[in-house]
Amino acid sequence: MATGHTLFKLNFGRYSWKEDLMVKTELSKLEDFLEGLWRSWEIAKKSIEIAKEAMKKQFDKKRQNPQELKKEDNMWLEAKNIHLN
Repeated sequence: MATGHTLFKLNFGRYSWKEDLMVKTELSKLEDFLEGLWRSWEIAKKSIEIAKEAMKKQFDKKRQNPQELKKEDNMWLEAKNIHLN
């Protein structure tokens, strides 16, 4: 899920091509700006988490335990290529 905003918008709270590059800000507007910036970061963070879960789900579809091994199962190991000093 994408945020629908550019990285410039997420970092600076405005689009670089839609507004004047010289920004004159009053202190009351600065608080609103910071609040909007914080919301943008939260939206971006949620989108990253959703994308990460979707990628993990797709990766795990192909990764299965073919022998149905469990954590406490006993196994024999071949020591042919193990070199101890």
